[in-house]
Amino acid sequence: MTAENHPTAPGRPAPLGATIMPGGVNFSVFAKDARAVSLLLFADPTSPRPSAVLDLDPARNRTSYYWHILVGGIGPGQVYAWRVDGPYAPSEGHLYRRDKALLDPYGLAVTGQDIYDREAARSDGDNSHCCLRSVVVDPDDYDWEEDRTLPRSDQREVIYELHVGGFTAAAASGLEPSLRGTYAGLAAKASYLKDLGVTAVELMPVHEFDVQDAPPGRRNVWGYSSVSFFAPHAAYSSDRSPLGPVREFRDMVKVLHRAGLKVILDVVYNHTAEGGPDGPTLCWRGFENKAYYLLQQDMARYADYTGCGNTFNANHSISRRLILASLRYWVHHMHVDGFRFDLASALSRGEDGRPLSQAPVLWAIGSDPELVETTLIAEAWDAGGLYQLGSLPGDGFAQWNGAFRDDVRRFLRSDPGTIEAVMARITGSSDLLPPEDHLPFHSINYVTCHDGFTLQDLVSYDRKHNEANGEENRDGSDSNFSWNCGVEGPTDDPEILDLRRRQVRNFLCLLLLSHGTPMLTMGDEVGHSRRGNNNPWCQDNSLNHLEWDDGQQHELREFTRGLIAFSRRVPALQRNRWWTATSPQQQGEITWHGLEPGKPDWSEESRQLAWTLHLPGEPGEMLVLVNTGDGEARFTLPDSRDGSPWRLVVDTARPAPDDLTLPEHAAPFPEAVKTLPAHCATVFWAEAQLGV
Repeated sequence: MTAENHPTAPGRPAPLGATIMPGGVNFSVFAKDARAVSLLLFADPTSPRPSAVLDLDPARNRTSYYWHILVGGIGPGQVYAWRVDGPYAPSEGHLYRRDKALLDPYGLAVTGQDIYDREAARSDGDNSHCCLRSVVVDPDDYDWEEDRTLPRSDQREVIYELHVGGFTAAAASGLEPSLRGTYAGLAAKASYLKDLGVTAVELMPVHEFDVQDAPPGRRNVWGYSSVSFFAPHAAYSSDRSPLGPVREFRDMVKVLHRAGLKVILDVVYNHTAEGGPDGPTLCWRGFENKAYYLLQQDMARYADYTGCGNTFNANHSISRRLILASLRYWVHHMHVDGFRFDLASALSRGEDGRPLSQAPVLWAIGSDPELVETTLIAEAWDAGGLYQLGSLPGDGFAQWNGAFRDDVRRFLRSDPGTIEAVMARITGSSDLLPPEDHLPFHSINYVTCHDGFTLQDLVSYDRKHNEANGEENRDGSDSNFSWNCGVEGPTDDPEILDLRRRQVRNFLCLLLLSHGTPMLTMGDEVGHSRRGNNNPWCQDNSLNHLEWDDGQQHELREFTRGLIAFSRRVPALQRNRWWTATSPQQQGEITWHGLEPGKPDWSEESRQLAWTLHLPGEPGEMLVLVNTGDGEARFTLPDSRDGSPWRLVVDTARPAPDDLTLPEHAAPFPEAVKTLPAHCATVFWAEAQLGV
């Protein structure tokens, strides 16, 4: 079909993107310094050439910096791309490439992955035969069946970070092959997540990303390489028709919501898949390079505060509008409940790269009335050395607490001088998150995440083993604060295996019984190992595929499930307010102990810590004892506040299933002393209504 077959009208600059209108589809893009713009229409996702090329007339189809056209005779499912001509002058910040087909920055779906060639988007020559293409979507054409985004809860969330593809990719997931690694596959496992006790899933990037942005012979699996801020990643859909990923993502959200699970997206607005100056021209740089990216003083090079070749110019008015439109779209039209902002500190940088104390985009996100009811989580640092935990500009952001991860790891590794730091982490990190601006639930506590060792590897390796990534083991962090318990990697030694089993449970206890919002990582509840690789971002294999199904996995999963259930019964953990410590002058919610009641050992060489936790006016009291030393430790138990007997709920030294017993099934503990073996934790509960 040729351009003559399409009736056209001038169209309008708003809204941006492709919008269904009476009489056809209105297309609008921002391209300030463009000299010529053409809309390419394709018959289907893999057509080798456009079926029509519509050249926009600057006198008719341009208003200010916006190019627009209304095209009749088309509708949802129409495949399209853009060509933009203008100056190619790197020293002036212009990188227009007339020979490149471009995705719509506001496109709601992306297709063409089966023919896409990243190299063709980088090198000279027309790439329209192998380009990614946008798809016209009617965002209102879906039956949500009264589904709504889930409201904020007064109770604390338990977040489960997962990779959509890896979660159900393994055959042992029990799903049909067509559903493995898909949104539908995740939806099919909603009952598993609900039974585990988590309340929210945090999805690693699901914005359409470039799987070819990886070393030769490898694939970008984790997805921190966006090519669209609106389109769901098509490879995660079992329906690969142009509109299929949008429908299937919505179906997944609906199922997860019915199970009471919130959906949080890990969003990457700090950089894109276009990389450095020699990277591919896919979208943004082809429309207005200077608006979308931070440039160095010579204008020909990108400022790279992300470690990925470029940094998005998030505080430019055009980019800021794009980010806010993306967030609003995912809330209103895709019903997601929150966002985790990757390298959020990069979003605080101004156009000269310097941090802004009042970064407009972060304040706009945190104060937007259309977003204030969503969960907002920031990774409060970037790869340029900016670290803003507790001081990130903006309002309403919870923050990944990297200090919790490091201090708990060092404490359980038995490093000296860690007691006071871990006490601060247990009580919500008020030393890092000033109470005048934060509440305890703003601290996202984690000991593992996608980036770094899994929980099983944390107790099995002293060093990273990333050779499979093809970077000679140079990638990934060297600061893991891990301990292999005596042998590097797999072993058959029963004593080491038992020590590792205890340590895994010790980590879970400190994570789930500390103040703040705990986050688990996919597979930690079943002992998933990446064989010491702490950065398998390009490994589309068992390193990133959840291990399902075996007896030992069942034991750890049941422990995790039981510990989450128990933590919900501790009122002080469920109240979003700061605790006070017991002192000679007052009775607080938390009382610190050492080997003797009321006598914590804060010395450099201390290896034991204990505390009781009780919320006045609420039933029940928790007592936690931790021994990180190499020998036994003899704890004298304090009396409970109401005189009820202590009941042993958790003992990480015991084999499953006796490692955890819920209070109503636990007998009163008859002794006044509890001796803990090396590297062990125990948890007691006292509650009058349980009876004697």
